Amino acid sequence: MNGVTYDTGALIAADRNDRRMWALHAGFLALCTTEPLTDEQAKAVGAFAARSAHGDIVDVAVVEGALRRHDAVVTSSPTHIRKIADAVRARLTIETV
Repeated sequence: MNGVTYDTGALIAADRNDRRMWALHAGFLALCTTEPLTDEQAKAVGAFAARSAHGDIVDVAVVEGALRRHDAVVTSSPTHIRKIADAVRARLTIETV
């Protein structure tokens, strides 16, 4: 595992000053980076969405990015993330907030 990918739920937990979220990642804002969604990544997200039959494109993009970077995912909806990872037959570390 190289890093951590934050799902929307993780960002909301950080905004709510959730202790567990902040404990998982000290210095949260200073250490975060964002990346553009390239054409290649968008196609991979589309393929993952089709394979998983999951309609939330944010969840699917989170899984695609985490797998590509070998990250763990921090989320408030682990069942959604697990469903997508399982559909594409990928192992993924998931932390729930």
